[in-house]
Amino acid sequence: MSGSDWTEVVGALGLFVLLTAVLTVVIWQFGATYRAKAVLAREEEYRKLAEAAVDAQQRTERQLTEVRGRLESMERILKEVE
Repeated sequence: MSGSDWTEVVGALGLFVLLTAVLTVVIWQFGATYRAKAVLAREEEYRKLAEAAVDAQQRTERQLTEVRGRLESMERILKEVE
């Protein structure tokens, strides 16, 4: 093999290594973007779930207050009947 043959082999190998590195970085970045989007979607779902839980808790609290009022009213009526 002559000197130019080795130069071509080294050049081809260098180009292969460069393309491999670039493709690896591109694939890695696409994966990171995909993971970030998945995290955002999951956080949005958790936020919606938390809002629904707060709404349910507030409704339950209002219903409980209403039931307590009714119970106090019934207690007063029963005391008056006695």
